[in-house]
Amino acid sequence: MSSASGSATPVDLPADPPGGRRAVAVWGIGVAVYFVAVIFRTSLGVAGLDAAARFHVGASALSTFSILQLLVYAGMQIPVGLLVDRLGTKKVLGIGTVLFTAGQLGFAFSPSYGTALASRALLGCGDAMTFISVLRLGTRWFPARRGPLVAQLAGLVGMAGNLVSTLVLARLLHGLGWTAAFAGSAVAGVVVLALLLLFLKDHPDGFEPAPPAHRGAAYVRRQIAASWREPGTRLGMWVHFTTQFPAMVFLLLWGLPFLVQAQGLSRAAAGELLTLVVLSNMAVGLVYGQIVARHHAARLPLALGTVAATAGMWATTLASPGGRAPVWLLVVLCVVLGACGPASMIGFDFARPANPPERQGTASGITNMGGFIASMTTLFAIGVLLDATGDDYVVAFSAVFVLQALGVSQILRLRKRAARRERERLVASRVETVHVPA
Repeated sequence: MSSASGSATPVDLPADPPGGRRAVAVWGIGVAVYFVAVIFRTSLGVAGLDAAARFHVGASALSTFSILQLLVYAGMQIPVGLLVDRLGTKKVLGIGTVLFTAGQLGFAFSPSYGTALASRALLGCGDAMTFISVLRLGTRWFPARRGPLVAQLAGLVGMAGNLVSTLVLARLLHGLGWTAAFAGSAVAGVVVLALLLLFLKDHPDGFEPAPPAHRGAAYVRRQIAASWREPGTRLGMWVHFTTQFPAMVFLLLWGLPFLVQAQGLSRAAAGELLTLVVLSNMAVGLVYGQIVARHHAARLPLALGTVAATAGMWATTLASPGGRAPVWLLVVLCVVLGACGPASMIGFDFARPANPPERQGTASGITNMGGFIASMTTLFAIGVLLDATGDDYVVAFSAVFVLQALGVSQILRLRKRAARRERERLVASRVETVHVPA
């Protein structure tokens, strides 16, 4: 496992996978699946206004699309983590790809609001199976010291999927129409499914994990309870909760309406700002990954610094005279929002060293729930507040500060316990490594 604090030299435990070109190729297939899943997940972000017109719904009903999708996603995280720990990456990724491709195709041909909702729920179920599987694939194919960078790179590729939604799918939607754009994009799911079935492998030869000693309900309860007892798992969840949702809410649904309706921008200009969020995310992800891989003590300052910067920029934007922020301020806001995704990945860097290999999927599932629960709550709150206030975006987006305050209070409560437990595990792993015969 990686060093737990300061800039101490990371320690590779016995049977640490070697990495290399084969690892990059196999991991790349898993990341390609996640890339497509993110395209499908964020496709509604560029089609929100079109969906409202197509299905004749208001802000609350429109937000229900994303809320249901995220509700399914968040609810699936622990079951998916358990499935990954038991069945392996290839099987879970394969099931997920079939589901999210079917959901995207169903959304393309949905004749009514109800069938469209069902399609987004199916998509969310498949999407839920991707990221945890990719994290597990990284831990099986790369040395532990590469964990933070590999996780950030996976998140970066996911944001590239968001970029495709913003640039490519948006143009297809307005050039070809609803059905052709969404049905055409579903072809990408078929392509990555074929690659997965043909070439993906759960682990390198000679690094097979030990099979679980027990199965059944009692085993599941023990896995969840043991993961949750670790303060690092809970700290990781709250870091993910607090950092991810401002950008997720902005990109997934409410960014385009806010920029067009509240700020008076054209759809083209709003699309450029959404693209800026994605580009900033990709750039910041590379920086954060390098910093955390070399200096684990920087994890919490980076996470809390991102929360503070995000809150400050939202407060400044919403306080602009007349409710209209200058363009330069919107640009800065979008650049800062780009740091939210990389900061949320730091949550996994708290959960990973807190749990043994056989619990990595479960712990990652618990962590990954955090940001999506926060996003789902905020999406709902903004939709309700917009309807209740006659589209007052200042009041609606103030919901962001409430969830940030809750998350920061929990991070501060858990940080010392998690750090102490991590130091204990690091000392134990070093002693264990010293006693392994050559």
